[in-house]
Amino acid sequence: MGTIPLVRRAAVEENSGWQIVGVLERAAALGLLALALPLMSICAALIRIRSGRTPLIAHRRVGRNGAPLWVLKLRTMWEPLAHPNVPPGAIEYIDDEGGPECKVEKDPRVPGRLPQFLRRHSLDELPQLWHVVTGEMSLVGPRPLTGRELRKYYGASSEEVLRVRPGLAGLWQISGRNRLSYADRRRLDLEFVRHRSLSMYMQILIRTVPEVLRGRNSW
Repeated sequence: MGTIPLVRRAAVEENSGWQIVGVLERAAALGLLALALPLMSICAALIRIRSGRTPLIAHRRVGRNGAPLWVLKLRTMWEPLAHPNVPPGAIEYIDDEGGPECKVEKDPRVPGRLPQFLRRHSLDELPQLWHVVTGEMSLVGPRPLTGRELRKYYGASSEEVLRVRPGLAGLWQISGRNRLSYADRRRLDLEFVRHRSLSMYMQILIRTVPEVLRGRNSW
């Protein structure tokens, strides 16, 4: 299967400016998570009733400096019939190298208007605010990828991308989202990492809001 290209040096530390941004992000994410909790609870209950499965999934991705990251999401994919082996608890852990690479428009595994709406407006990713609170993710950064995606599409560039924390929003999400090729995503992720600044950070954050509300180029 090959190995994931990781950062060869010891964990790369961020400068003091970005460390301050990280502290502010955690506080903001905690407040947003508290506000979003009622909505997420309602969605989780509906997902459990509709799918007969756990309302949350945790998908294995690669985090900063190559650390494993189990990314939380509200479940939006399930077969038309409930899975016969329902895992106990509220979260199903999925170690699947395919990940976002397998996304297709009008996916039959996304049945009905509720999961489609959640995906179109990125509401299924609200639980990832918890990763920002814990410091595993940032509000803005390259989206977390699977090891397969990094090996296949990023290659040696993986080392550079993994030097920053993955984000809830990124440059490619405001530049075409799911309609972009992996070559475009790699180029935009590298552009963010190489030219990262507070101005770019704020522009991405601000532009993400209308992009999510419109729900364009997302499935």
